[in-house]
Amino acid sequence: MAMISSEIFPICSYLPAKSLYRFKAVNKGFYNLLEEGFFLMNHVHNSLKRDDTCFFIQLERPCNEEVRLHSLPSHQQGLGVSGEVLQFLSKSSQILASIKGLILCRATDKTPSEFYICNPATNSQLPISLSTDGEENLNARAHVMIMLLECYDEFDDYMVVHFETPTDWSSNYACKILKPREGLWKTMEKSFCAGGRNMKFNMPVHDNGVIHFILDCGSYITEGSPYFEPYIMSYNLKNGTSTMLKLSEPARKSSTDKKCDMSIFNWGKVSMASSSICLVRLKISTFKVEILEDYKTSMWRIIVKIKTQEIGLKEKYPIITGFTVMNGELLIFATEKYIYSCGLTGENYMKIEEICENKYKYYVSLTSYMDTLRPCGPGLHLYHVRILINV
Repeated sequence: MAMISSEIFPICSYLPAKSLYRFKAVNKGFYNLLEEGFFLMNHVHNSLKRDDTCFFIQLERPCNEEVRLHSLPSHQQGLGVSGEVLQFLSKSSQILASIKGLILCRATDKTPSEFYICNPATNSQLPISLSTDGEENLNARAHVMIMLLECYDEFDDYMVVHFETPTDWSSNYACKILKPREGLWKTMEKSFCAGGRNMKFNMPVHDNGVIHFILDCGSYITEGSPYFEPYIMSYNLKNGTSTMLKLSEPARKSSTDKKCDMSIFNWGKVSMASSSICLVRLKISTFKVEILEDYKTSMWRIIVKIKTQEIGLKEKYPIITGFTVMNGELLIFATEKYIYSCGLTGENYMKIEEICENKYKYYVSLTSYMDTLRPCGPGLHLYHVRILINV
């Protein structure tokens, strides 16, 4: 680490990957610094305290269309991902999840589907081998439920969770967990019981070892069933307990409408000591946002109602094609022509900003991201893994 003083070291560990690579190009000391394990550990630890700075835009259904990356409002320092990597992702991958510099991808040019962890800023990836039992499960990979979650234990900082589709008509999903240092899938003793509705596996909320999913709003459940109204189901990754979490009465009543769509997201910035669940309801062109105030009693509070026809958007009658909540406080939504942000807290409350044009005509997926040097796995340094653009 010659040429890098002890005073500069702590400052560098807070910089995004793009800035560090720029310094590396003009200072040999940075070349050695970026490969030091102690620096990487500090850099990754500090990145967990920062907000995501940008987001990926792609079609909800993969069809090898362009994957784009845009900065969030107030984060214009650069994206940190090369055009070559974006081109690679566009041609061959679907982004499923993102956590502080790493993304989980499905290879769309492989049959059956293959999965991998990727750091787009460092051009590196780590293949994920699914644990399968028999040919029938192999053929079902197109509908596999796999997600990337933060993991705060002594040895690993992320884990991959795989819920296997039931082979019978039950609603019990076998859960398998992969931690990079162990390198082996471990099956939980208890399956995840989802109840009678179909889960939205693509939007988990993970908090303190418990993962939450919201169920769909379909009208296929008969009235009188305990699963007639949509609900949230949680799964404890420590003891395998499945627990139902009720929605608010207004949310339950409106959910049977075919024009209603509901999703859940993490609520609260990473710098906050406490966090919760945010429920976003979209009906035609109106958003209602609720936050969970008391977990034990399932008490929710509506914090905002947004009528998109009345907030000054460029479209007179906007059609919403996708939405999410990023950094625990910022609603991002796409119309057929543009992508906007709406603040949900503090001085940015109800502040609407146009982010970019939306070049997709159909429903889109919005995935938040920040560029870091975070390794894809233990013992895998930046240049010791397969380079994306050469695959």
